[in-house]
Amino acid sequence: MQIAFFDAKDYDLPAFVEYGREYGIGFKFYETKLTADTARLAKGYDGVCIFVNDRADAEVIDRLYEYGVKIIALRCAGYNNVDLKYCFGKIHVVRVPAYSPYAVAEHTMALLLTSVRRIHKAYNRTKDFNFSLKGLTGFDLHGKTVGVIGTGKIGKIFIDICRGFGMKVLAYDKFPAAEGVDYVPLEELLAQSDVISLHCPLTQETYHMIGKEAIAKLKRGAILLNTSRGALIDAEALLEGIKQRKVGAACLDVYEEESDVFFRDFSGHIIEDDTLARLISMPNVIVTSHQAFLTEEALRGIAETTCKNLATFFDGDICENELCYNCGNVENCMKKRKERCF
Repeated sequence: MQIAFFDAKDYDLPAFVEYGREYGIGFKFYETKLTADTARLAKGYDGVCIFVNDRADAEVIDRLYEYGVKIIALRCAGYNNVDLKYCFGKIHVVRVPAYSPYAVAEHTMALLLTSVRRIHKAYNRTKDFNFSLKGLTGFDLHGKTVGVIGTGKIGKIFIDICRGFGMKVLAYDKFPAAEGVDYVPLEELLAQSDVISLHCPLTQETYHMIGKEAIAKLKRGAILLNTSRGALIDAEALLEGIKQRKVGAACLDVYEEESDVFFRDFSGHIIEDDTLARLISMPNVIVTSHQAFLTEEALRGIAETTCKNLATFFDGDICENELCYNCGNVENCMKKRKERCF
């Protein structure tokens, strides 16, 4: 098996090389992202391995199919960057539904603690030998209400972490699954929560779910956390909500226009994205560049599952992590994976 690996970073290579040898997979690592212009690099390969900011729309899929590519292996859980409907009948798609959900949940809490206790500001001050405490007053998380939108594996773990801090938990999910969780309508969650954390996938339904109308319903001074997908939040509406003091703080590990910025070094350069530049300039906004997944455990889990997905597929077996539109249910195939999707 020969796989073209796009958007490769130094931290990806060790685990993928190791598990690639174990499963008999050869990877060709490309630093460039997968686009219509770079799809030609996949010519002669059996499959491609892509990440969150690679593009697999109809144009790219047609080119990959023309080049004989049989599978797209997502090394992430989200799949909003792949046109699954267009893939059907042409190229199979697999993903990594879970690697280390603890990594993302713990990073979410790290962002929250950093924000409410002003740790980032204190760090910068003490580097200049400024030991004043002026402006560093935070607040206890104990007794506060956290609203968790999306109660999959990551959302459930984040709920457990919040409960450890003595927080009251409200949750919203279109398909409630967590036991012992107080599910409420979204409007009620927005109105009652001191902290709101997003842990749901990006779909047509959830696109900009936190926009102008949702922000207007927030408790004044609420903190927004997003370690899921950037386009869940309308960045312009968020910026306006911060300026109007409706949003007390925002902690973002993702951003809706991140593909041209994140994972790259722009120090010493001018950022052309004015919205992102203004958000970063706000004293109550913390931005990390899609870092939440980045732990040793998660990287190894991603590599192992991706290689196992590829090996299963090329061995002719049914891969439980395949995504398709064969039965109209992308993730939970009604055929229970008794046969391939096509």
